[in-house]
Amino acid sequence: MNKNLIKNHWLVVAASGLLIGLGSCSSGYSVVSVEGGRFPMTEAYDVNPDARAEAILAPYKRQVDSIMSPVIGHSAATLTSQRPESPLSNLIADVLRRSASSVIGGEADVAVMNMGGIRNALPEGVVTFGTIYEIAPFENALCVLTMDGKTLIRLFEQIAAVHGEGLSGARLVITSDGKLVDAKVGGKSVDPRKDYTVATIDYLAEGNDKMPAFRDAKSKTFPKDKVLRDLLIDYVKQCEEKGQFVTARTEGRIKVSED
Repeated sequence: MNKNLIKNHWLVVAASGLLIGLGSCSSGYSVVSVEGGRFPMTEAYDVNPDARAEAILAPYKRQVDSIMSPVIGHSAATLTSQRPESPLSNLIADVLRRSASSVIGGEADVAVMNMGGIRNALPEGVVTFGTIYEIAPFENALCVLTMDGKTLIRLFEQIAAVHGEGLSGARLVITSDGKLVDAKVGGKSVDPRKDYTVATIDYLAEGNDKMPAFRDAKSKTFPKDKVLRDLLIDYVKQCEEKGQFVTARTEGRIKVSED
């Protein structure tokens, strides 16, 4: 008999036994609610360290640390990401917008970065390769799209519906219940008949993360060797070469209407 079939057979039997065991117990308790969130894995969870396991992992840890530990720059303050607008999401969107120059010879009109793709904060002080890998651990890469104003407005409506994403080159006014009130690009109202260039990551360019308007873009360009993580590393290095600290702030790019 095929080994995989045997393995799968025993998994099914084990799972069935577990379900039977669970079904035969009645505690009187039931689930009332479920909450989720992000919890950074820090040394606070190192309650009972396993010396043997640490010894096994030590050579691998040294190798990884040698790659991730070198300092590439410094941050003036801790930059976090949250809706509707945040310093770190603004910074990453700005980097994407500028990086479009490799495709179109200048900045894109707009850039969008999803909050869900930003996996950690940028801490104050030293910035290492590891710092950037924690912020952008995925292989997401730059994509430059062309879309007409009508489609761009739909994209902004979808951003409003989730109460904000990382944004550069545009300013939105949204309601507290996720409706778009006003949208401007480059200080001007969006022209439904005009074409706009939009920089984002390939994951979003395919219409993921509740932004299906990206699927209706007129064109999409995926330049080679433009992984978001590398773009951020290059930006931090450029700041360091200029003797500048990495910094960003909220600027009213996405405002929640008081009405």
